[in-house]
Amino acid sequence: MGTQLVGFRKDDDYTGTKPVEERHRIDEARLAEWMQSNVEGYAGPLEVQQFKGGQSNPTYRLNTPSRSYVMRRKPFGKLLPSAHAVDREFKVIAALGKQGFPVAHAYALCMDDSVIGAAFYIMSMEEGRVFWDPTLPSQPPEMRRAIFTSKIETLALLHSYDPEKIGLGDFGKPGNYFARQVDRWTKQYRASETQSIPEMDRLIEWLPSTLPEQKRVSVVHGDYRLDNMIFHATEPKVQAVLDWELSTLGDPMADFTYLLMQWIMPGLDGADFKALNLPTMDEAAAIYCKAAGIDGVPDLNWYFAYNTFRLAGITQGIAGRIRDGTAASDKAKESAARTVPLAQASWAYAQKAGAK
Repeated sequence: MGTQLVGFRKDDDYTGTKPVEERHRIDEARLAEWMQSNVEGYAGPLEVQQFKGGQSNPTYRLNTPSRSYVMRRKPFGKLLPSAHAVDREFKVIAALGKQGFPVAHAYALCMDDSVIGAAFYIMSMEEGRVFWDPTLPSQPPEMRRAIFTSKIETLALLHSYDPEKIGLGDFGKPGNYFARQVDRWTKQYRASETQSIPEMDRLIEWLPSTLPEQKRVSVVHGDYRLDNMIFHATEPKVQAVLDWELSTLGDPMADFTYLLMQWIMPGLDGADFKALNLPTMDEAAAIYCKAAGIDGVPDLNWYFAYNTFRLAGITQGIAGRIRDGTAASDKAKESAARTVPLAQASWAYAQKAGAK
């Protein structure tokens, strides 16, 4: 959980839990007392562990004799404006859960910093499988295609909901989504800037002047990847989509093209799709288009430039948090080091899309 970026990671680096780090310790007695009053069915005693992933919003596993829960909280310390909005995460999973969309059950939200030192929410602990390597080496070939198909069709299902009808009409601002996102990540990048990157300066000028027309508005996840979902223990079926920190209302093309980018990032780039029995990028696009009821895809270069620019903004934010002492994972420096290559890749796509 947490924005780790598109690509391949070793499972044991990110999977499972560890004792709570000293800098992330909370008042467990206060938390247990709050859960007793606010989480239906809660019964202690409470044991708190920390997930290895989740470098953005620190994430904890809360064990009790009868069940386990997950807690996501804001980081302690200085934060960028609009970042780490755990209340938005809670709102979106609560609304989607009521529609039968595969998400964890949303139990309770606490915006009172005095309980554990930061806002947080409690959701169900979904048991199942998380796949970190997108080539799915642990799975037989027939299961690989089915797992990818479920992932892609689940995204199309997310985009099918009318936000107004499911209580999320106010979950995003009106107007062009890409315009808002480019502005947001430009501001985040500038607020976290630790070095001068010429390609980012060019992109900040070029992207707003070349925005595509927005044809639909849906809930967008913002970081829809294989390892941000839990699959059923035995079936090739998405059981819960995780990490809604970047979700909002916007253009479903943003999620869809971010999904397709995963075919050209480390992990799937250069893979033998036929031998692995994985869908190619074109086949993945066809699965989504059929499920979503749309015809074909636009030229992808602008969207790939945008998505890579956004990733560079995210990694620069991590660099800023390292500088400010609030980064939550020992992998943070590794992610921050990706900012320059991501900016360069983004500008290369921009040039393919006509940037001079």
